[in-house]
This record gives sequence, C-alpha cells and structure tokens, in this order.
Amino acid sequence: MLNALPLAVGILSLAVAAGVAIYILKKPKGDKKMQEIAEAIHKGAIAFLNEEYKIIVVFVAIVTLALLAASHYTDMPWQTSLAFLTGAFFSALAGNIGMRIATVANVRAAEAAKKSLKDGLIIAFSSGSVMGLTVVGLGIIGVASFFLLFEEKASSILFGFGFGASSIALFARVGGGIYTKSADVGADLVGKVEAGIPEDDPRNPAVIADNVGDNVGDVAGMGADLFESYVDSIISAITLAIIAAVYKNGDLYPLIIAALGTIASIIGMGFVRGKNLYAALRNGLFGAAIVFAALAFIATKYMLEDLKPYYAVLVGLIDGIIIGLTTEYFTSEQRKPAQQIAHASQTGAATNILQGLAVGMMSTAIPIISTCVAMILAFEFAGFYGVALAAIGMLSTLGISLATDCYGPVADNAAGIAEMAGLGEETRKRAEALDAVGNTTAAMGKGFAIGSAAITALALIFTFVEKAKELMGKEINLTLTSPYLMAGVFIGAMLPFIFSSITIGAVGRAAEKMVNEVRRQFKELGILEGRGKPDYERCIRIATRGALKEMILPSSMAVVVPIVIGIWRIEALVGLLAGATASGFLMAIFLANAGGAWDNAKKYIEAGNLGGKGSFAHKAAVVGDTVGDPCKDTAGPSLNILIKLMSIVSLVFLPLFVKFAG
Repeated sequence: MLNALPLAVGILSLAVAAGVAIYILKKPKGDKKMQEIAEAIHKGAIAFLNEEYKIIVVFVAIVTLALLAASHYTDMPWQTSLAFLTGAFFSALAGNIGMRIATVANVRAAEAAKKSLKDGLIIAFSSGSVMGLTVVGLGIIGVASFFLLFEEKASSILFGFGFGASSIALFARVGGGIYTKSADVGADLVGKVEAGIPEDDPRNPAVIADNVGDNVGDVAGMGADLFESYVDSIISAITLAIIAAVYKNGDLYPLIIAALGTIASIIGMGFVRGKNLYAALRNGLFGAAIVFAALAFIATKYMLEDLKPYYAVLVGLIDGIIIGLTTEYFTSEQRKPAQQIAHASQTGAATNILQGLAVGMMSTAIPIISTCVAMILAFEFAGFYGVALAAIGMLSTLGISLATDCYGPVADNAAGIAEMAGLGEETRKRAEALDAVGNTTAAMGKGFAIGSAAITALALIFTFVEKAKELMGKEINLTLTSPYLMAGVFIGAMLPFIFSSITIGAVGRAAEKMVNEVRRQFKELGILEGRGKPDYERCIRIATRGALKEMILPSSMAVVVPIVIGIWRIEALVGLLAGATASGFLMAIFLANAGGAWDNAKKYIEAGNLGGKGSFAHKAAVVGDTVGDPCKDTAGPSLNILIKLMSIVSLVFLPLFVKFAG
C-alpha cells in the first residue's frame, strides 16, 4: 500500500496539472492584435527550445555511451545509463510543458486583467501551477519507479536519474539565461535609455525576443532547475538510508514525504485568494506548509515510530521559508533595500550600482546562517540522513512554490502584451501590478532555489563520502592537514567565479550584438518616425544563436572538472565539492538578490516616485537593472545547478574513481 502511494500521488499531480491546463485553454485570448503578439512569443520560445534540444541530444547520447562503457569496467550497474536517459527526458519534458502553457496563458492573463486584477492573478498563477505540479509529478514518478524496480541496487542507479535531470537543467538554465538577458539588455539600453520609449513598446525590435526570454529562462530553465533539486534530494536521502540502515522503511520514507508535500501543494493552491496580491500568494505558500507539516507528522509517527526524522524535515521547511522571506525583504520595491537603491539613482548610475552591490552582499547573511543552523540541527536529529531529509523538507511544497515563481514570467508577458496591443491605461496598470508582484515572487523563487541547492549539495556530498567509504572499504583522509583536500577546496571555491565570469561575459557579448541590431533597425528602417516596421525575427535569431553558442563551455565544465579531479584523488574531489558549494552558495545569493533589488528599484521609480519614467533617476536605474540582469537571471541561478551537478557527477562516476584509487 505505502509503496504504491508515491506513484499514485505523482499520477494525481499530473492529472491536476492537465485539468488546470484545460481550464486555462478555455479562457478567452483577446483580440486579433493580442493573439498575433502572443503567437510570435510562443513560436520564438518553441524555436529556441527545438534548437537547444539538438545540442542536448548530442550531449545525452555521448554521456549514455560513456556510462555504458563505464559499466563494463567498473561495478556501475548498466541500468544507470537507462536512468540517466529517463532523468534527462523527464527534466526536458517538465520544462517544455510548463513553457508551452506559459506562452498561451500570457495573452489570457492580459485579457483577464481587463476585467479585474483578481482574474489576471488567477490565470497567471494557474499557469505556474501547471509547471509546479508537472515537475513534482514527473519527479516522484521517475524516482519511485526506479526505486521499486531495482530496490537492491537502487541507490547506484538513481544517481543516473539525478545526473540526467541535472545535465538538462544546466543547459536550460545557462542557455535560457543568456538568451533572456541578451534580449532584455538590448531592449532596455537602446529602447528605454537611448530612444526614450516605454518598456515593451512595439516599436522596439528586441521586445518580442525579450518576452520570449522570460519563458525560456524563467519557466523552462527554472522548472528544470528545481526538478533536479527535487529528485536529487530524494535520491540522496534514499541512498543514505540504505547505507546507514538506521530506520526500517527509512528508504521509502523520503518518497512518502515528497508525496505528502505534493498533496499539501494541491490543497494550498485553494488558499490563493484575496484582494492583496502578495497576501494571496503568501496564503497559498503558508497554507501548504502547515498542511504538509501536519501530514508529515502523522506519516513519521506511523512509518518510523521516531519523530527525530520529522524534526529534520521540519527544520528544512522552516529554512526555506526564512530564505524566501529574506529574499522578499531585500528585493521588493516595497522594502527599504530596493528603495535605497532607487534613491541612490538620483546621483547617477554609478551610485545606483554601488548601493546594489552593497545590498546584494548584505543579503547573504541570513540565508547562510539559517542554512547552517538547519544543517546542524538536522544532523543532530538524524545524522547525514537528517540533512538529506531537511533538503526534502525545504522542497516538500515545491508544487506551489514553483507555481508562485513561474507566475512571474506570465505576468511579465501579460504586461508586455497589454502595452504592445494598446489595451488602455487601466488594463496596463493592472498588468503592471501583476508584473511587479511577479518580480518579487521570481526573486523569492530564485532565493528558494539557491537555498535548496545548497542543502541538497551538502546532502549529496555526505552521500558521496559515505558511498566512497563503502566502496573502498576504508576511511578517507578528510582532515584539513591533507594537502589534496585543501587543494580541492581552493579549486572548488574558484569554480563559481570562473563560471560566473563566463556566463556574464556571454550575456555581454550577446547583448552587444542585440544593441547593435536594434540601433541599426532604428536608423535604417525609420521605425521611430513611423516609416518602417521592426524586424522581430532577426532579434530572436541573434538571441538564439548567441545563447546556444555560449552555453556549451560552462555547461561542459560542470561535468569535466569533477571527473578529472576524481580520477586524480578522491580527497581532492571532496574538497572540490565543499569549496564549490560554499562559494557557489554565497555567490548565487549575492548575484540573485543584487539583481532583483536593482530591478525593483527601477520599478519603484517607474511607479511615479523620484521623478518617475523618463527622469534622470529612472535612466540611472535602468542602467543598474541591465547590470543586474545577467546576475539574477543567468549567473546566479546557474550556480545552483553547478554545485549540484558536480556532486551528482561525482556520485555517478565514483566506481571509476575507486578503481583508479585502488
């Protein structure tokens, strides 16, 4: 009975997602002009994904063959390659489904905003819930299926599933992030700063590419990102339960907890209501968390007859809430940090950027301390197994937390469609209000993703150490007096900086091409004078080519470096993972929160404060926002996946490293 529960809940989650998708598709999609704009966004997003998948398919094929070859020469089960293929497919499928729904919901949200703010909220949030429920549904089904089919050697095989999910996530995050920010920077710098036209003005040639980018980066990319965090946390808990054999049913318990979190998310979606947009979304998140806490208590009492693992789960859940609320404080335009950046804009772009850097750095304190406390408490309650359970607790209500995050890009697109289609001032204000909340929920989602990545990576590192001891049959020298360990720590701490340099530089190079193209079209086509029409397709092609070309190097680095270090020395690899997790966690929070605060400082001015749109402060804030764009939407979120992918790669290829060490 218990064994079947995760699969049943996974199927239920997909069924509810399908029902919500049908509900969205039945809603009116506005007039002909709105539909034309929405169709251009939809086609651009699908075209990018199709091109991205051509590259990913080659990577997946090479890795699958490598895993099959490794299974012949090591103790790695051959089914690991099958699990890798499945994980990659499920990750890509989750992102694809979510993005397809988002690109048809945006126009319907804009149309609903004509009636009321509440109607617009319902459509945008419903679209996000399709993404959230699809991710958790496919995640539970995938992990539960391999666990039930290969229970004896499930831990080794499941690493392959996590590897597949992580690989797709990194490509989706990096590629989507480069695409969306190259288009966004190009549209803002030339359109808003140089030409002085509004955001989402249809005369801006980069405006459709910008709206496409919201979907490929913040829907498909975020979905794949949290899919891999979700499955990796469950996999590490299952593995540690099998190695330690502490609790009867300890290996099944993580799947049951994940299933109960999905049920709580579905229930929590019913609490998303109220006139205040922030309060409505918070009601859903807190409602789901309370329901989950109650269900998990009952399940723990029934399955394990010991409440210590439950306390570890609860610690993770609370840590996730603290990180989300902290992110909201440091990035919301209604809070002091973003307003301080807006006030600094009155003296120019330089002071805006300096204040944004200060805010981003300060924002690291609470999430780091909170996660350290959570990790220690979870360990005290249930050892390394407890740390993995804390990661599951943090991600337990992912169905609804991801829904509030993916709400943001849909609201952003709806505001863009309202502007481009000329829906009138009242509708535009409603759509912009939805968008403003979406900026904060997106920032909270990134903070949540970063926190979950850190604690999941910690759980994976502990899993790696325990698994290495088991395979080698001896202790490993992991003291600070080991030069190999310390060399790994320094190399690992360096990697997030190199990775961020490559990804931010990639956005800069792609954005430069976009800026030149927008300038060319303004000059040669006479768009601003009304003599010609913008060539949206050309801008979409520039963003697509730039993103696909630039994503290969950083994505490959996450796979190659741990394999090279692992073949050299296992102690050095443990140090590498520890160093990368520590500096990557800090860098990711700093970049994401600084970028989110810069964005909302601009929104604060655009709301009519400090001179409003077109003022000196506004132009300075736009520059700050463009600096923050690759920080919050490319480098920062991609670091989540870097630290997790290196850990899961290390676990997958551990039999190979042990063979060399032997």
